[in-house]
Amino acid sequence: MNFGIVLFPGTNCDRDTFHVLKNILRQKVRYLWHKETDLSGVDCIILPGGFSYGDYLRTGAIARFSPIMKEVVRHARGGGLVLGICNGFQILCEVELLPGVLMRNANLQFICETVSLKVENTNARFTQSYLPGSIVWMPIAHGDGNYFADEESLQRLEGEGRVLLRYAPINPNGAMHDIAGIMNEQGNVMGLMPHPERCSEGLLGNEDGRRLFESIIN
Repeated sequence: MNFGIVLFPGTNCDRDTFHVLKNILRQKVRYLWHKETDLSGVDCIILPGGFSYGDYLRTGAIARFSPIMKEVVRHARGGGLVLGICNGFQILCEVELLPGVLMRNANLQFICETVSLKVENTNARFTQSYLPGSIVWMPIAHGDGNYFADEESLQRLEGEGRVLLRYAPINPNGAMHDIAGIMNEQGNVMGLMPHPERCSEGLLGNEDGRRLFESIIN
């Protein structure tokens, strides 16, 4: 599979993600500068974590206007795979590929810790390598991970099985319905606040994130 990792000014998790895909999972991967408009040959686009444009104004609010985002939207609406991690999740909501917004954490503090998550749906392209209902551990590092959506959107997410990962038993940021990761209606776009790239090899003592990437590849 061919992966493309988008770089915005302020992105800082690109190398971790590149390392996992290239060296751990032996996939083809290349960086995509935010001004690029040629995504030919890319099967899965990843918007990695970081602080795009310094998170000024609002997280992801400026990145959504980068030239490459028009192509990312076109790629997604044509059925191409898109994964947004942390800041990438925020950008996907800003560009309306995913419903809702990511607000300031309920405690108004930046949180950096490893949290437990329940895998809610394994009948999805992004989580099919996990066991249904299993508990996995992934790091989080964000100040704006408090997922919020209107009641209608929440009901649709829940009713259509689009909540893929949920904080359990402790919700660290106040996210509605304990939501940590969701997918779009077509099932080809996923956003999640935890960082699977930081727990994808034995050297780090945790490989729970690796199965998310393997789900995409397989």
